[in-house]
Amino acid sequence: MAEVENNIDCPFCRSGIKDLSFFENEDFSAIYNVAPILPGHALVIPKKHITSFLDLPDKDLFEFIKFSRTVIKILSKAFNTEAFNWTLQEKDEAGQSIAHMHIHIIPRKPEDLPHPGDWYPKLKYNINNILDSHKREKLKPEQLKVIVEKLQDISAGIIK
Repeated sequence: MAEVENNIDCPFCRSGIKDLSFFENEDFSAIYNVAPILPGHALVIPKKHITSFLDLPDKDLFEFIKFSRTVIKILSKAFNTEAFNWTLQEKDEAGQSIAHMHIHIIPRKPEDLPHPGDWYPKLKYNINNILDSHKREKLKPEQLKVIVEKLQDISAGIIK
């Protein structure tokens, strides 16, 4: 199994990732994407270094989905929407650029892109804005801090 407690080469395993975390439990973390495709673009990651969804132990599958569903509730309140894209990429060919399993949760609003499925061709044809692209513009640390703190406050209210 491709699982270790920590991988110093993985950006999701480094201690700095905590600065992006707005919700967590013992096994998973929700982090805000440093280069969001759309406002609210977040990731759910296992705390252990697991490279593939196929390597996530069966006993953790339900907890992963349940945790992700709570993240959607947080993002729904923060970004005033009930529409979301969920995407999980496996390997380079599918657009995965960080070899640590993660799911993208992207809040959607009417007309946020010219057509609702516009991000699919970007992924399919590997254009500059694929989901994990390092070419997308990154938010400044102070912008991230404001967003993460807002999401943390909402998380605290939802989890009560």
